[in-house]
Order: sequence, then structure tokens, then C-alpha cells
Amino acid sequence: MGNLPKFTLSHNERRDQWELRHDNSRRLVESFERKADATAGGSLSAVIGPNGGSVKIKKMDGVFQEERTFPRSADPRSSKG
Repeated sequence: MGNLPKFTLSHNERRDQWELRHDNSRRLVESFERKADATAGGSLSAVIGPNGGSVKIKKMDGVFQEERTFPRSADPRSSKG
């Protein structure tokens, strides 16, 4: 699997919610009340859809926390995860 779509999950202070945005267009894909709602139970995978993608997850202060690839089979072999 070549170029996967890239997304970023970050906190929007003004709206007090977590937002998943497409990196290229900055288009809002989905918003969540809590970060745990977004990261637990396959929520990100369901929102991204069957084509998959790569999600950068940021902490509340905007610092990079981790990156997840969906589906996992699309994860590059050279990555630690």
C-alpha cells in the first residue's frame, strides 16, 4: 500500500473538543468530545474508512504523541509500531 491519506487528531480549545482533520485540506473529518472517545474501540479506523490512513495524535498542548496506521497491515515494515 503506497501513499496513505494523512490525518491529525488535535484539541480545539475554542470548541473544547478533539478534531480529526485531513492534513492536505485541513477539512474536518470528525469531532469527538474526549480524546479517549476517538482513540478507543476502533473509532479512528471506522471514521477513516476501508481505504485506511495514517493518524498523527497530538497531546492537549499540541505536542506530537504518537502515529497510528489503519489498517495495521499498511504500516511500513521499517516502523517501530
